[in-house]
Amino acid sequence: MPDGQNPKNDPKDDLKGGPHDDPGVWKVLTREYLARKPWYTVRVDRVETPNGTVIPEYWVSEYAPWVNVVAVTPNDRVVLIRQYRHGIGAVHYELPAGTTDPEDTSLEEAARRELREETGYGGGRWSLLATLSANPALQNNLTYTFLAEGATELGAAAPEASEDIRVHLTPLADIEALIESGGFVQALHVAPLLKLLLRRRREGP
Repeated sequence: MPDGQNPKNDPKDDLKGGPHDDPGVWKVLTREYLARKPWYTVRVDRVETPNGTVIPEYWVSEYAPWVNVVAVTPNDRVVLIRQYRHGIGAVHYELPAGTTDPEDTSLEEAARRELREETGYGGGRWSLLATLSANPALQNNLTYTFLAEGATELGAAAPEASEDIRVHLTPLADIEALIESGGFVQALHVAPLLKLLLRRRREGP
């Protein structure tokens, strides 16, 4: 083993479920909800770390699971959208995406609904592409990105009244340049697209 290499920090451990010396979980001493709205739920926990340190106020935002879709048409075009985002006051490229509803029977059903409503596209072969967190320190939910290969236009889009969406069919071969040029700012959308590009590169033509 080369000098300075720590066998406990072998990067391959991450592929096997993580290193054996992972930190322990925190103990929740008290929990108080300060807001419980459909789009904004926030709580403050009093927690104790494994070494005995007490954090009197640790704030966590709670959300339902989110879903994204990388929809690729039979001629290898990715179904992207553009819409205004008030948080940053700007418009960028995005994946069709949304949140799950209580009546959804599965995450894939929610993803299929969002794709159909926002773009009019659907169908194809579906699989889970990535499971990611927007901010694991401060949010409790995960985002599930599905890959829809061979998606086709099924009809007109039916976005909600508050959504003003433009659909763009972008060649998969152009996605890397679009990311590098700053066309995307949503990290939860960039990551699964890069994962797909890496997969395609690994598998070859």
